[in-house]
Amino acid sequence: MERLVSTSENLLLKYGQTTSQAHVKKLKDLVIVQLNGLYLKNVRHLQYCVLLKVCILSNNYITDIDALECCTHLVKLDLHGNQIQHLPGPTFWEGMKELNLLYLHDNGIGKLDNVHSLSFCPNLIGLTLFDTPLSLRIAYRHIVVNSIFSLKALDYYVISDEEIVENWKLPQKYKPFSPSFFLDFCHAPRKVSNYEEINVVKDIIAKINHILAHHSPVVIVQRWIRGYLTRKRFGYVHFFLFNFFRMEMEIFF
Repeated sequence: MERLVSTSENLLLKYGQTTSQAHVKKLKDLVIVQLNGLYLKNVRHLQYCVLLKVCILSNNYITDIDALECCTHLVKLDLHGNQIQHLPGPTFWEGMKELNLLYLHDNGIGKLDNVHSLSFCPNLIGLTLFDTPLSLRIAYRHIVVNSIFSLKALDYYVISDEEIVENWKLPQKYKPFSPSFFLDFCHAPRKVSNYEEINVVKDIIAKINHILAHHSPVVIVQRWIRGYLTRKRFGYVHFFLFNFFRMEMEIFF
């Protein structure tokens, strides 16, 4: 096996990207770093990348990510395929107010207190934890889904309303793990521009929202109610439309 290396300033500048066209790059200007598969043993110097939006550190030998606490503008963080067993505490994740996608699969994470810490990440939408000791626990998915309230997709499936609302039995097309809820958002890392990478994040979130818009009864009913109230305000509601709305709601309730 090749010798493990530390994350150096030169390495970050070599594999990092900025939004400017300046010939001289600085750590504080980096918005993307792609350091996958480089035998890294730590995330040293990343605390100076204060504008970082996308950080790809997959398939290394990292065990500690505390240095990322200063990277509060992160939108996507890919840490899969490392040797992480313990995640930072609530304060770390509470500061990640822009983080939408977090990849933690294929790590050594096993304790439930890690899920508690992640629950403080206010805008986390997509999370992967498969191929970890934690994912082998009984009721693993139920615990994660009902601990992180902002979460919309876990591992390969968008979260069904039936997983959130206890004892709610829905028709087959709205049930958890139905084909309609499948979404592989674990794309293999490839070198792209900063604009393309941000667009990839937006595209994944758009796909998640599209699935929910058509297969989440809660979202569907909310949309119907908003439409009904808007039409009512402008005097466009007819009796037959109200009855249709009522019959459609009876499908779910």
